[in-house]
Amino acid sequence: MNYKVPVISGDGIGPEIIAEGQKVLEAAADKHNFSLEWIDYSIGAEHYLKTGELISEETLKELSGYRAIYLGAIGDPRVKPGVLEKGVLLTMRFYLDQYINLRPVKLLEGVWTPLKDKTPKDIDFVVVRENTEDFYIGIGSRAQKGKSHADFQIRRNLYNIKFGLDIDSDSEEIAYQIGEVSREGCQRVIKYAFDLARKRHQKVSSVDKANVLSDIYGFWREVLLDVAKGYPEVKYDFNFVDAITMWFVKNPEWFDVVVAPNMFGDIITDLGAMIQGGLGLAPGANLNPEGTSMFEPIHGSAPKYKGRNMVNPLATIWAGALLLEHLGQPAAAEDIVSAIERNLFEGRIKTYDLGGSSTTSEVGSEIARLVGLI
Repeated sequence: MNYKVPVISGDGIGPEIIAEGQKVLEAAADKHNFSLEWIDYSIGAEHYLKTGELISEETLKELSGYRAIYLGAIGDPRVKPGVLEKGVLLTMRFYLDQYINLRPVKLLEGVWTPLKDKTPKDIDFVVVRENTEDFYIGIGSRAQKGKSHADFQIRRNLYNIKFGLDIDSDSEEIAYQIGEVSREGCQRVIKYAFDLARKRHQKVSSVDKANVLSDIYGFWREVLLDVAKGYPEVKYDFNFVDAITMWFVKNPEWFDVVVAPNMFGDIITDLGAMIQGGLGLAPGANLNPEGTSMFEPIHGSAPKYKGRNMVNPLATIWAGALLLEHLGQPAAAEDIVSAIERNLFEGRIKTYDLGGSSTTSEVGSEIARLVGLI
């Protein structure tokens, strides 16, 4: 079996960490008798600065023809903050309808956690974040004193929505942001979480702030209750976002599958990364189970480390394992995660952030070697 996989190395440290991910995935492919054909796409700061183009409609159409994309990192200090993130990452996410952001929060053997007396058996859960709605839909603006009007539109595979906003203000200037969730959008991500819980420990923990933002997150709760009726064997509970940050720290063993709207999911997954050992160990997936998904580390492009061959590639390698699992190669994916864990447990070859002095490429080569031994 041959898999064609688009690769967006991106900016900063992206090319370095992607190279190590490819090295490890190829080792797993050789062991399990399949092959990977990498298709490189020049998307990111260099392309934007050279051409003024973020990502073309033609490129988006091409990417939609593949099952999985491997992404390094996007972001560059030469480009105004938000331009690449919105113009590339969010554009791909919305166009490809990657409505699930999946984040395993798993402490591996040999990794230090800041949580006292917690071990790998205590920290092993998954966050399922809704990825296309909520306050990240990009609807907002500013208005000066007096009367004004603004029109907005949301285009999704599921629906199209138009907003018309009349403003009459005596404030000198206001800024506003509009959030939106749909029944269809909530249903599909919550259903994914319950399906995942069926395969794990049969518990779903929902996150919201329904005690304050009662319209949008009260609606989220209503949809979850409707979906839960179809899963009588799965337990569920509701958690306010401020409370769940406390429980992540105090009792991470309580959690199995956590499902959250977009903004809160973004916040709590960074906390999840810290309790599993840091951003260098945190993979992520942007999933469209019926279309094209994208796999990446959750950290940024770290431009100050570009070209220094010193950053931790483990999150990118682990994201590659998620990619292989998505492609239908679970044994190869499991071998990669086992190799990462063995490397961490042995502690001989590790980067500076984990207390070592090894290079990025040395870590990648060691994980590739261990994949062949497992």
